[in-house]
Amino acid sequence: MVWCRFLQKRWVLALVFGLSLVYFLRSTFKQKKRAVRNWNLLQVQDHDQPILWKVHFHLGNSSRPGNQCRNSIQGKHLITDELGYVCERKDLLVNRCCNVNAPGMKQYRCDGCLPHGCCGAYDYCVSCCLQPSKRLLLERFLNRAAVAFQNLFMAVEDHFELCLAKCRTSSQSMQHENIYRDPIAKYCYGESPPELFPT
Repeated sequence: MVWCRFLQKRWVLALVFGLSLVYFLRSTFKQKKRAVRNWNLLQVQDHDQPILWKVHFHLGNSSRPGNQCRNSIQGKHLITDELGYVCERKDLLVNRCCNVNAPGMKQYRCDGCLPHGCCGAYDYCVSCCLQPSKRLLLERFLNRAAVAFQNLFMAVEDHFELCLAKCRTSSQSMQHENIYRDPIAKYCYGESPPELFPT
């Protein structure tokens, strides 16, 4: 009886040790993978590899599986696809692109966007940012991006990903860490943060 209890305790200890070892190895592998990824990102920065400014996607003739569009995903009512179209969710096609034949469909919409590049709605910010004419402005921003933002913007691979990241609210959109600098136009693709409104 005592011998059985002794063996059970040993098995429990062996199981705990085994699980701890697996957890340790997984964590170490993830950290190593992350370190390699960060090193690769730094290498990209060192070689000044440009991001892709033109989306290579043609409906019916795409190398992408199933001719799928990427889109802004998060909008409750509106969504922006990588071609710069903003549509309601009901006008989203099966391939996740906006239906360009829907009434009032327009590419590169800047509804509610101010001249300095801040907009009232995230999806219009992304669409406006995707205009080819905004490339120079975005290149200037990337060249002067603060060190704090370099990891975020170094990870983007093309114009669409850059606009998704740039238009998201960040600490640049906030004052005192809990109030929007401009409560109306808080999504910005421009070089500067929103104007500071008195609180």
